[in-house]
Amino acid sequence: SGLNKIATEKHSVVKKLLKSLISPISIMFLTAAAFSYFGGKLFDFYFIIALMFLNFFISFWQENKADNAIEELNKLLKFSVKVLRDGKWNQIDSEMIVSGDIVEAYIGEVMAADLKIINSQNFSVNEAALTGESLPAEKKDGDIIYSGSFVVTGQALAQVIATGVNTYFGKIFSHLDKKPKRSLLEKDILTISKFLSLLSIGAVVILTAVFLLSKQPLLDVLTLDLSLLIAGIPIALPTVLTLIISLGVLKLSKENVVVRRLASLEDLANVDWLFTDKTGTLTKNEIVVNQIVPYKIKADEVLTYAFLASISNDHDLINKTIIKKARASGQAIGDYEIKNFIPADSRRKRSSVLVNYGGRDIYISVGAVQVISKLCHADKTALNKLQEDVDKAATAGYRVLAVAVNFTSPVESEMQLVGLLLLSDELRQSAKTTLKFLRENGVKVKMLTGDHRAIAYRVGADLGLDKADVYSEILPDDKYALVLAGKKDHVVAVTGDGVNDLPAVKAADVGFAVSNAVAALKGTADIVLLLPGILVVTTAIIEARKIFARIYSYSIYRISESLRLIITILILGLIYHAYPLTPIQLILLAILNDIPIVSLAFNRTKVVHKPSHLKVKERFIISGVYGMVGVVNSMLFLLILMKYFHFDWGIISTAFFLKLTIGGHLLIFVAHTKERWYKFLPSRQVILALVGTQILATSLTALGIFMNKIPAYLIIIVWIWTILWMQVTDYFKILLQSRK
Repeated sequence: SGLNKIATEKHSVVKKLLKSLISPISIMFLTAAAFSYFGGKLFDFYFIIALMFLNFFISFWQENKADNAIEELNKLLKFSVKVLRDGKWNQIDSEMIVSGDIVEAYIGEVMAADLKIINSQNFSVNEAALTGESLPAEKKDGDIIYSGSFVVTGQALAQVIATGVNTYFGKIFSHLDKKPKRSLLEKDILTISKFLSLLSIGAVVILTAVFLLSKQPLLDVLTLDLSLLIAGIPIALPTVLTLIISLGVLKLSKENVVVRRLASLEDLANVDWLFTDKTGTLTKNEIVVNQIVPYKIKADEVLTYAFLASISNDHDLINKTIIKKARASGQAIGDYEIKNFIPADSRRKRSSVLVNYGGRDIYISVGAVQVISKLCHADKTALNKLQEDVDKAATAGYRVLAVAVNFTSPVESEMQLVGLLLLSDELRQSAKTTLKFLRENGVKVKMLTGDHRAIAYRVGADLGLDKADVYSEILPDDKYALVLAGKKDHVVAVTGDGVNDLPAVKAADVGFAVSNAVAALKGTADIVLLLPGILVVTTAIIEARKIFARIYSYSIYRISESLRLIITILILGLIYHAYPLTPIQLILLAILNDIPIVSLAFNRTKVVHKPSHLKVKERFIISGVYGMVGVVNSMLFLLILMKYFHFDWGIISTAFFLKLTIGGHLLIFVAHTKERWYKFLPSRQVILALVGTQILATSLTALGIFMNKIPAYLIIIVWIWTILWMQVTDYFKILLQSRK
């Protein structure tokens, strides 16, 4: 069956490069670079190629981290194991064990394979990474221990029954869907690009036919066509997309959030359901003494007696919890002498100690209630009270230990029940505030756990969750099924930490690996949290929604600007059998647009308090209105220049170039906010980019560089005209929003 390891697919550098080059985003980069190169835009060509490689290296770096995470998992599984072979015990590499081997398991050892217990003593294992249960699971002879779990108490002889991909963990990992996920917004951006490209190509085909029928030179027509394609097709789109997301990734990395799949940030902005684990995520996966129920003595005294019964075995998980609580309480234990100690085991279900305390010998027992109660002398009233308290604690989801003391004789009989210890997994301090933030921001949180229903409901209540949003005794298949069901009507995010979470995390729209997650999960998740708990999820959501807002407002601007330019040129071309702009003006227009468009990656935006659902119809309506307002004002402007000012075509062409440049850039002020444009201005970077390009565009027209020179008064008219129509566009924006 091969080595005892998880075989993983790892692509070579060449394969990764080829995979990156044939991705939709890279194809868009290469197409944009080709148009720029053949259009003479060498600066744009080199800039876009540089960004394409930047995009590749970011993806390459992230994929390498995933590969390294899997390697880390195999390294963790690669340790020595004590194996019985040929009648002798030998330490061998864990990769070399095979089914049928007899191994020895002892405290602290991580299981390197699936095992069946042959003989055990007081044996329990922690399976939190596999089942999600917070408390150690007691194992008996004949029980199965899964790879990845580790021994908490006792020791055992066990037989290897499965290794490598045949283990419980290996089967989960091998059945994962390896297909790459594509975000909702990524698909949408590609659709926009395709739409605008087809629109540009359609306009070019129509105008080419018209110009050729009017006997215009073929070379001139092709040059104009290429220029229109460069100006109309959104070649800066992948550049803006990459910059916006990359800047968000960089910011999140400083907040201890590692984004493995860049596009997952776009999906995160749309998430409205979050499935989160309890153990280790909302809780610390640390058992604590939550409450003390005393009987006829003080609570501090109950804790002291429990401490004395635990101090001789401070390696035991429960004993460590009691000792920690006693020391944290600050009470003085006083002098004591342990005379005899019997540790708890699966048979006795209690620890017992004979100790000299306070100058006298006393006998203390701590353990399961049903066992301790049989050792005590109690009347019916006391027993009824005990049962009532135990039932109440169990309903609230606590694990209960009883404490009994014999104050008169150093024997374990006729004891006095002095109190109960209520144990639970401690909540993270940030968990409640994080869940409150998520609820207030439109994300419904659902807690999943392998723990018993009572425990799950108590933790859920402490966190402010409704019972309907708490799922207990969850198995890996259950979690996976819940994610698939949720995805039918919602955008789903999932947190995970163990092997059992792999299928669900992979299937979710956004899969989180929390800080204590196993390496394999970190290698599969979209986003890895480096700090304990899920507090940093709030930071990720805020940044994701900012990213979505920037890309969404840019897409509105890009669609409307392309519609305005293509339709205006198409109409004028059909009427006058000529472009209103020269090829160099079209290329200059594209270049001047690219500079402020790229700066939109740094634009400020307001964070919405609900998921940023993609409203395709609304976006196209808004873009269409903006575009048609631009077409109308362009046609009127041309008519005024021709009929009232009687300028020649060269002057009109230059003025038209300036109007399109200014109008397009002022549209950014309108499109980037739902408020009136002057109430929420773009960021300083965007404004500086706009001012710089407008100074350049105005200077070119005033000095007659690359085009005919126009008089100063005409420049002023163009500026006034575009600013006035900017108000008209802004008015239509507010009107559209008021009718939603």
